[in-house]
Amino acid sequence: MKRVKAACITQTLHFMLKEDAEHDYAVRMVDEEVKKYKNGLDRAGTKYKILSENKQDDGSVIMEIKKQYNTSPVGDYLN
Repeated sequence: MKRVKAACITQTLHFMLKEDAEHDYAVRMVDEEVKKYKNGLDRAGTKYKILSENKQDDGSVIMEIKKQYNTSPVGDYLN
């Protein structure tokens, strides 16, 4: 029998600008989406660590994040 002792997932997320929106508005929407994503993780009680968050020249955001996989324990992954 096996059990998951610890598990995390690493993701690279690209919060992209909406193409049919005015540029400044699209940049604000990306900033809001990033904020909502982080708040959603906090509300759900998901443990996570943002490894990097970089705003691109066009205003989009690329985030590398390590986060809890489902409800598995995270062990030392987030230290």
